[in-house]
Amino acid sequence: MSLVFDLKVFPQSGRQRLVLDKSGILKCYILSAPEDGKANKEIIDFLAKLLDLRKQDIEIIGGLLSRKKKMMIQGMLTYEEFLGKVGLENQKTIF
Repeated sequence: MSLVFDLKVFPQSGRQRLVLDKSGILKCYILSAPEDGKANKEIIDFLAKLLDLRKQDIEIIGGLLSRKKKMMIQGMLTYEEFLGKVGLENQKTIF
């Protein structure tokens, strides 16, 4: 079983951060520029570190050249568990 979710990416933002906005959109701020796959690699590295997973368990399955990406994480993880692991469970209940 895999978790699939949408992610809106903000490259060259000067920080690495995940945010869940009021409308429920998951936003990822990263340091890298969107060139030569650097931003995509950083997204996978960042999520793997946050979730304590192997990089091979995280994949961009849509939007490789877009800011709107479709991500897939291998394993038995629900969206709520994902939000908890990255520290966003409280943001979801606020909205």
